[in-house]
Amino acid sequence: MMEYMRKLRCLTPFVFAALAFAQHPFEVVTGKPFDSALPKDFYLEGNAIPTEKLNATLVHLPDGARALFALIDTTGYSANIQAKYVGMIITEGDVTVCGQKIGVGSYGFGWTRPTSGTDPGKFSLYNQAGAKLAECSTPRDANLKQPKPLQLLPNKDATARLYYGRFGLDVK
Repeated sequence: MMEYMRKLRCLTPFVFAALAFAQHPFEVVTGKPFDSALPKDFYLEGNAIPTEKLNATLVHLPDGARALFALIDTTGYSANIQAKYVGMIITEGDVTVCGQKIGVGSYGFGWTRPTSGTDPGKFSLYNQAGAKLAECSTPRDANLKQPKPLQLLPNKDATARLYYGRFGLDVK
């Protein structure tokens, strides 16, 4: 028994190190931590644009950092702003959107839906100054049970799916 305990003590630091590097799934955060993280307004291209609390999701990323995804209300802003942006992302860790790895920071995004029911949508990611960082096609998911204006659905692995209505894209 003593020999077993000695070996176990020797392995303990390695077990904790392995657990620290293990990838966990995305985890949705609610309640006070969510309320505290959501800004009232989001700053893009010189504009403080109101966020939509009902269409926002705070998650712990697989590495433990947090990321916030929300729609913004561009009503009353210029046609350029309304055409370009529907939402924002604030992340405290690396996230991959549209196959593009983005680092710690804040970003605006646009998401156009097609006029035809079967065509894909288009997601565009911008930095706060308005420069395009990524763009991708977003297929329509007819099997999504209850689409919402914006939602992030974690998968069992270290990925999630961000939806704008029925149009979705992978987030890693």
